[in-house]
Order: sequence, then structure tokens, then C-alpha cells
Amino acid sequence: MNPKDIFADLERRAELGGGEDRLRRQREAGKLTARARIDLLFDPGTFEEVDKFVTHRCGDFGMADQIVPGDGVVCGRGRINGRLTYAFAQDFTVFGGSLSETNAAKIVKIMDLAVKMGAPVVGLNDSGGARIQEGVVSLGGYADIFLRNTLASGVVPQISAIMGPCAGGAVYSPAITDFTVMVKHTSYMFVTGPDVIRTVTHEQVTKEELGGAMTHNERSGVAHFAAESDQECLLLVRELLSFMPGNNVDDPPRVVSADPPDRADEALDTVVPAAPNQAYDMLDVIHAVVDEGHLLQVHEHYARNILVGFARLGGRPVGIVANQPAHLAGTLDIDASVKGARFVRFCDAFNIPLITFEDVPGFLPGTVQEYGGIIRHGAKLLFAFAEATVPKLTVITRKAYGGAYCVMSSKHIRSDVNYAWPTAEIAVMGAEGAVNILYKREIETAPDPAAARAARIAEYREKFANPYVAAQRGFIDEVIMPRETRAKLIAALGALETKRDRNPPKKHGNIPL
Repeated sequence: MNPKDIFADLERRAELGGGEDRLRRQREAGKLTARARIDLLFDPGTFEEVDKFVTHRCGDFGMADQIVPGDGVVCGRGRINGRLTYAFAQDFTVFGGSLSETNAAKIVKIMDLAVKMGAPVVGLNDSGGARIQEGVVSLGGYADIFLRNTLASGVVPQISAIMGPCAGGAVYSPAITDFTVMVKHTSYMFVTGPDVIRTVTHEQVTKEELGGAMTHNERSGVAHFAAESDQECLLLVRELLSFMPGNNVDDPPRVVSADPPDRADEALDTVVPAAPNQAYDMLDVIHAVVDEGHLLQVHEHYARNILVGFARLGGRPVGIVANQPAHLAGTLDIDASVKGARFVRFCDAFNIPLITFEDVPGFLPGTVQEYGGIIRHGAKLLFAFAEATVPKLTVITRKAYGGAYCVMSSKHIRSDVNYAWPTAEIAVMGAEGAVNILYKREIETAPDPAAARAARIAEYREKFANPYVAAQRGFIDEVIMPRETRAKLIAALGALETKRDRNPPKKHGNIPL
């Protein structure tokens, strides 16, 4: 063969992966091929592949006769929304996408390049696990990847898309990355599979129940997004990256917004119910404030008593953290605290300002929470907000009670601008609970206990459970009309554009894990 023919043959074999039959089965399973995924992820015509002709080095167990150029993973760089991004896509049609020594080396190479160039890295996972024929060498490949995930954390954004199986040790790479997207019905993640569980614990569970997309989006919180298809998953990854800078030194990319910065929504003036115990949907507030009403929720199905996600204000990306009164009255529990803390720390690492909408009556009471370590887990959210040096703005819409008031980006933990609506109640506890403690004997001995209690509640609300006492102390910068919220936040973000803040010199803090 002449050199041109050799090149053409290698090119053809690399493009075919595991062969036409396996490619067909991949499509029949409702999954795109690795190369089709890469084509959809990147801007058209921008992807440049590296190590396309790399092959495995294993001559045992009949592997010497099974040589596939690329060795089961497509790696390279390209542009997403015009910005440099690195990615790898495991090819399930080649040895089940299993990780080999050379396969891992390809992934490690592009991760190292991503850090060196200051660009995000995206992993498209579809693998049966370590290549058994290579033994400990393949396991070493996993460890090499885990190390790069750890060193890149907080330096460049890392996104994992689970688009097929991801089991055993393979799950720990996505677990270290910043965001994980799973595809419903075709992807799953677990450390040990249903067969092992059935043998060891005698539990009967399917792959979908154990590690499917909705299991990890609703119950475990391992995954942040659930997509209906490969196509939706990849488009979601592109949108997610549009809110992020390429690295921890750059600022997030801005866009030109057609939404007027001074837009006022009068519906906000009546969104908070008159009855203090009546629920409302905080999403109504967020949608009315952010550009074009668009919020990309993170962890939408998990710990729904707190909302986190990305939006824009005046074209500038921001991270939104908000209590959700429509679920568990917006209380903070273990899962909500961890969910919020993780998101806050990501935003702080990548220079994304934080906007907090607060309506929190406190931490969820009960033995389940106390035995589960709500003290330790709640402290994670406190630690994350206190540690963050990005611009931090807070809007108290209604309740801000007790320790939860302090935790939710209060002025005391270095929030830059704190607003309150006239409906805000800032106090140690709710009026009813406070009156029961302060005036218990007086109410019990009154001629009309109900009237006496009602009078004391009204008095407490007037004296303490309002935003003006906090404003007098400087804990609230301004009491604003709800309709003004958008304009106020955009103006404050502009004023904070040159903010410079830093923590004391140290290797790193010891967040209460």
C-alpha cells in the first residue's frame, strides 16, 4: 500500500469505530454515535481531532487481532458558541467504550491541554468500564483522569454528559466535575450493579431504578440535569457553557439584551400573599426580574425547597440562589444546604455574581434532620456564602428568620448589597412563636386569651418583624418596591463591576464536609 492508501484505510476504520453493525445497534438503542455527538456539540466545522489513529497495546486475550484506530474514544478541540472547548466522547461500539491505557492517555492529554489553554472540558461518557484484558493498567488510567479532574477543579469548567452506561470506578470522574447531565432511559450510573446488589444484599432493583437519570436527579442529587434525548443533552451542555467563562481568570461572556434594564413588573407588588403562612412560587419572582424571564435551573428536581440556576441581568450572567416557599415552606434542610453550597462555590470559582432571593422561615426541624447532621450540612451553605468574593446581592421578599437569615447571604457574611421588600419579616423567629415564648403567662391569664395573643402578635410584627429595624441598623441597604427589583439589581451589579475582595492567605479552607 502506498502512504495515501494507508492513510485512507486508517481514516475509514477510525470513522467506522466498531463497525457498521454496532453503529446500527447504537442508533437502534436511541443513542447517537460518538462522532455524531461531537458534531452536534461543537459549532459546525470547528472540531479538530487528536490521536485519531492511536491503538491499544494489549496483546493478551485475543486483543492483538482487534485493532481499532482511536481505541474507543474521540478526543479533540473545537468551538462552542465561538469559544474554545475541549471534549472527549467514549465510543460504545468499540470494546463497549471500555477504558484502556491508551484510551485514558488520550483523555488525559486533552484535559491537560484544556487547563493549559484555559478552556472548558466536556466529557461524553458511554462506557462499560475498565478494559478487563488490561487489568491494573486500565485502573491506573482511571486514577490519571481523576487526578486531572481534581487539579482542573475551579480552574476550568468541567461538564460530564452521561449518555450510556457509567459504572464502577468510572463514576468518580463525573462526580468530581462541576455539572452532570444524564439522558433519560439510555444512561445510568452506579458503583455496583443490580446483579451484585442482588447477590450481596438480596435487594431486587433494575438498572433504571438504581442509577437512571431521574433517580440521580430526584433522589441522590448526583446528576444536575435530565435530558429527554442525546440531542437535547448536547444542546443543554452548549447552553450551560454560555453562562461560564473559559477559566477562573476570565469574566463570564456577556450578551446584548433587548430586555430594558429599567423594566418594572407591577405584578411583583402583589406576588407575596398577605397571609404570612400562604405559599407562593419564587419562580414567578425570578422570571419577572431576569432577562427575558429565562432561568436555567440546576438540580431542578432535587431539594426543591431551594432554587439554583443561571440567568442574565442586563446581559451579564448571574447565579441565582432562592428559597422556594412553594415547597417545604422554603425551609433549609440537609439536601437544600448542600445543593446551594455546591452551586455558590462554583459561581465564586468562575467569577459569576450571586443573586439571592430570600424567604426562609428557618431550618427544617425534626430528628431525621438532626441525626442526619443538619448542623454540619447547613454550615456548608454558610461557609460557601461567607467564603465567596464575587459580587453578592440579596433581596428579602418575606421571611428571614433566625440562623437561616444569617446563612442566606446576609450583610454579616460580606454580602455587598442587601434589599428588602416592604413585606419582609426579619426577626429571630416568627411572630406567633415569639409571642408564645415572650407572653405565655400573660396570654394564659388574660380574660380573652385569643384577643391578647392577637394583640401581642400585631405588636411584635410592628416592632420587630419588618425590614425597617434592620434598615436602621444598616443590615439592609434599602427597602424597595418589588417592581423596582430588576432595575435596582442591574444598577448594583454595575457598581460592583470593579469589586476586589480576597480571603486571608491560606492553602484552602476546611469546609465542613
